[in-house]
Formats: sequence, structure tokens, C-alpha cells
Amino acid sequence: MPLMKEHDEEYMTLALELAEKGRGMVEPNPMVGAVIVKNNEIVGKGYHKNYGGAHAEIHAINEGGVNCKGATLYVTMEPCAHYGKTAPCAAAIILAGIAKVVTTCVDPNPVTSGKGVKQLQAAGITVRMGVMEDQAKKLNAPFFKLIQKGMPYIIVKWAMSIDGKIATVTGDSKWITSEESRRYVHTLRSQVDGVMVGINTVLKDDPLLTCRFNGGRNPKRIIIDSRASLPLTSALIRTVQQSEIIIAVSKNAPQKKVEILRQSGCRVIETNGDYDHVDLKELFLKLGSMRLTNIMVEGGSKIITSLLKERLADKIIVFIAPIIIGGCGDTSPVLGKGVENVCDALKIREVRHYRFSDDIVVEGLLN
Repeated sequence: MPLMKEHDEEYMTLALELAEKGRGMVEPNPMVGAVIVKNNEIVGKGYHKNYGGAHAEIHAINEGGVNCKGATLYVTMEPCAHYGKTAPCAAAIILAGIAKVVTTCVDPNPVTSGKGVKQLQAAGITVRMGVMEDQAKKLNAPFFKLIQKGMPYIIVKWAMSIDGKIATVTGDSKWITSEESRRYVHTLRSQVDGVMVGINTVLKDDPLLTCRFNGGRNPKRIIIDSRASLPLTSALIRTVQQSEIIIAVSKNAPQKKVEILRQSGCRVIETNGDYDHVDLKELFLKLGSMRLTNIMVEGGSKIITSLLKERLADKIIVFIAPIIIGGCGDTSPVLGKGVENVCDALKIREVRHYRFSDDIVVEGLLN
């Protein structure tokens, strides 16, 4: 019995759910899921589990075996048609005898874009494009941005009291949010390629910026440090072997200090900013050339303010704790002059909210 189009979204939804399982493990590749259906029954499914490993289509074909012949494959991105870490999936699909491929969108990577579809069609396989395309592009927004703009996807995260303070007047910020919220932050760290903070945050808190739960992946640790002033006694330097430390400095930073940081095991990236400023856009382009797909910025206020002002952030995640701190000064997450009229405020779209303990988390998209 042929599959009806009204079932396409049902099976693609399952494929997208499978793809999500690869988050934090497959970057800089996209998250991809695949489902093979024959006679209205699922005979194979799979997802891309880790960078360099078999793609989703291969896992699904291996599970489906001889049942793949004449079946329909649902896959959340155009099958690749080039040799990379693995052989082309399009060739494996043809060899398996798949009769129809339903997919969401063309792979934006120019080395394969459109070629997979053409190979399948040339082999007589029916291809349907555009099923749940928006959902698939949203799932892999970091991959699309890296390929199309050459920069990582930037997530800005902060925790604050209900009156909008990220610290007390003395600078104390431990701990504003609940233990449950902090555990979730470590989950987020395990899902990104890099965590970024400014040097003032390092000097104040001496953070590790690692993922502290069993099985979690440590991100690269990126410090905005225009003067190359990171102390050699910092927790970061002491744990340089746990995950890479990237120091972003200005071109006018003292070369002696830069060389000391390099000798300590850090990677130093110089930008064209002045002595007190790192050119963030230039930095992100350089990080993109290193194939960092997504970066979570955890502070402080000056870095967050610059990112929002320069429209470099893509997503925002704010943890709001039910406490009142009060006071004035530089204890707000976003500084600067601010807008004069509410209608000029930076707008967040596709907002969603959820809770950890008594904390409320608000997240949304900025670009």
C-alpha cells in the first residue's frame, strides 16, 4: 500500500526527534535523523550520533536490512553526496533499493548542496522536498549560520533576581538561582562548542567554565581579554589540559603577556580592536573558521551589552530567581545608554518559558 502524503509529517516528526539526540555530539555536522517506512510500518530508524561516525541514513539502512527495498526514507536533511569523514549517503540509499526519499531541505554546504537530490533522482528514486522545512532549519540553526555566514551561533545566558540584578553591590552572585537551574546550565555547556566570558568575570569569580556532570562534554573556554591579563594562577590555567582555552586579545596587547599565555597552553586570537576592546565580529569569524558551531556567552555585563548592541547574538536564555537584591550601579545584565523609546527596544521572538524549582527561565530568538 503506498504511503499517503498526510503521513509524511508524522514520520518526519519522529525523524526530527531522533535528530535532536545528537545535540552536542555531532557538531560541526548537523543533527540528522532518519526513519524508513514500508507498508506503513517503520522498518528502520537512526540518527547521527557523533562527529565522524555513521550518518543517520546509514544507521536506519543497517537496521532496515532487506526491508529497505521499495521503502520510503524520511530524513531531516538532504542526504550527502560527497566523501567526508564517511562515504556518501546518497550512494548507500541507492544501493539499499529505497524507492522514495522525503526530506526537509537542501543541505546548505556547497560541497553537497543539491547534489544528493540529483543523484537520487538520476537513480529513479522519487524525492519529495520541503516537509517540515522550518522545523528542520530551526533545529540546525547553528549549522546553517556557520555555513552561510561563517560565524558560530551565539547564545547569551544570564541569571538575575526578579528586580533585574545579576549581583549585589559588593559583586556577590553565588548563588542567585537554584541548584536545579545550575545543573541545567551544565547541560547547556555540554551542548555547545564554546563558553565565553569577559576577563572581569574571570578576575571576580575565578570560574572553571567546564561541564560538571558525568558524561558531559567540556566546551572550549573563550575569554575576552583585550590586554592579555589572565592570571597564570587562575583556575582556567590550572585546568588547561581539561579543555582548550582561547584568549581573545587586541592587537595592541603586550606581546610578552601574549607569549606567556601561549606558553601556558592557551590559544591566543588577536583582533583589530583597540587596547581595551576586542573586535567581536572579527573574533566570531575566526572562531567560525575553526568550525565552532555554537557558543554560549555567560557574562559579564560589558560583553553582553556589546553583543546586543552590535546585533551579534542569536538567542537569549534568562534565569529569573524569586529574590529581590536592590541597589544600583553596574549590577544589571545589560548596560549602556539604553533606548529612548520603548518602541525602539530590542525585541525577542518565539519566546518560551519553563521552570526549574522556583526559578523561571525565559528564552527566545534575537535574529
